[in-house]
Amino acid sequence: MEMFYVTNNTASAVAIADIPVVDYVALYNDLKERMNDPRYHVGHYFATEVENGLRFYMILLDDQTGEVLITSFVPDYYAEGLASLTAVHQQFHPFEREIFELYGVPFDNHPWLKPLRFSHDRRDKTSTMDSYPFYVIEGEELHEVNVGPIHAGIIEPGAFRFICDGEQVLHLEIALGYQHRGVESEMIRNGNRLRQTLIAESIAGDTAVGHTTAYAELVEKLAGKDIGDDLKRERLVAIELERIAMHLADTGALATDIGFQLYQVACEALRTVTINTTQAWCGNRFGKSLIRPLGSNFPLTEAKIETIRTNMADVRRRYNEVREDILEAQTLLARFEQCGLVSKDEMQRIGGVGQVARASGLKRDLRATHPSGFYAEEFSHEPILRTDGDVMSRLATRMDEVLQSIDYIHQVLANYKPSTTIEAPDYDASLMPEALSFSLVEGWRGEICHVALTDKEGAIAKYKVKDPSVHNWLGLAIAVRSEGISDFPINNKSFNLSYCGHDL
Repeated sequence: MEMFYVTNNTASAVAIADIPVVDYVALYNDLKERMNDPRYHVGHYFATEVENGLRFYMILLDDQTGEVLITSFVPDYYAEGLASLTAVHQQFHPFEREIFELYGVPFDNHPWLKPLRFSHDRRDKTSTMDSYPFYVIEGEELHEVNVGPIHAGIIEPGAFRFICDGEQVLHLEIALGYQHRGVESEMIRNGNRLRQTLIAESIAGDTAVGHTTAYAELVEKLAGKDIGDDLKRERLVAIELERIAMHLADTGALATDIGFQLYQVACEALRTVTINTTQAWCGNRFGKSLIRPLGSNFPLTEAKIETIRTNMADVRRRYNEVREDILEAQTLLARFEQCGLVSKDEMQRIGGVGQVARASGLKRDLRATHPSGFYAEEFSHEPILRTDGDVMSRLATRMDEVLQSIDYIHQVLANYKPSTTIEAPDYDASLMPEALSFSLVEGWRGEICHVALTDKEGAIAKYKVKDPSVHNWLGLAIAVRSEGISDFPINNKSFNLSYCGHDL
């Protein structure tokens, strides 16, 4: 029997009957060896209740071939414990922790088997955030520093527990879950697809376009309909505008943390131009209402195309001046270079994704490895890679990606005439019954993965969301080891991960 169903990110939904049900021991032994090859990483791994207990689904991504490997298993002995894949491959840790939290499945030899989110429907209600089992190191010369969960300003709740020797950080543990919203259960509580779309827009407020694109592509696969090149082209423009806006914001935030207010003000001005461009397109600065399944309420017009091209040309010119100044600012370089190091091997080990992984030399970019939409058409994306894996590399990757994204927008809008083929959204299209549909979208933070299972009537019965932050929070904890605790803010900003994207 084949171990995996093999597909890709542009194919239609998969009939659940076609997904192999394998023996867990055989799968464990396969993955123990397979995942040593850096071409593979886990896209999603979750469990769902079935008549006879639990069925586990796993989605693996082959970054070399672009293939997506899907498998499942239904062990009758999971209550007694499953051998932990995390024990041999660290990147499985958040998925096994979530399965343990929701269903009480013990994973033998898991090194960090703690609740991932403290979901409202977790199995053990006696386990609460107030009794979170933070890691402890004994020592008379050591002290603990707790930051959060309530922060100044608009930062969302999360607890950061440092163990320090003087000013040096020996260990950081990050505990999230304080505002768990039940996004996944809300996605299936009501089958109204407009409502589902609005929820998708709110999974992470700064990634409204990325997450809604993931939802729309997932539904379109279940509907078995191609939306056409024009709508795919316009979605590419939308998600690159979001990437530009957030990278501009992060450039300014990093400058702020070391007192370079001039760069911060310049970047905020350019970010305002960018998000106002999105607002001129759809009426919302963050792209809400712009992405809809099977159509659009805001197809581009000649005037809007000209606005986008003019504004982006201006942003590129002005931002490149800021970029060149940053690269010559000796005091900035002194703070950022060789600070917060995360090696390529470490990023590979923890399953790091997105621009923070690329800043460590790890080529994780779905636009290149698992493209969908217009990226999968006659469009060639070459990821920007840095090798130092420090704060400066994470900033420099962002800066270069801003210029690259603007160039992409000009490229796809060159000679583009307003479409007459883009239809209005369709919230009532029939969906494939008893199927699994997934979508993979490279948001500005990195890899977004949505998965849905449908029932016999074609209604979505299970919905799973993975924001790139789920992979990368551990990267932040690694980055600050052996650094001074005063350098935590710039390391935190250089990752800029989502609390609510993790908490769901």
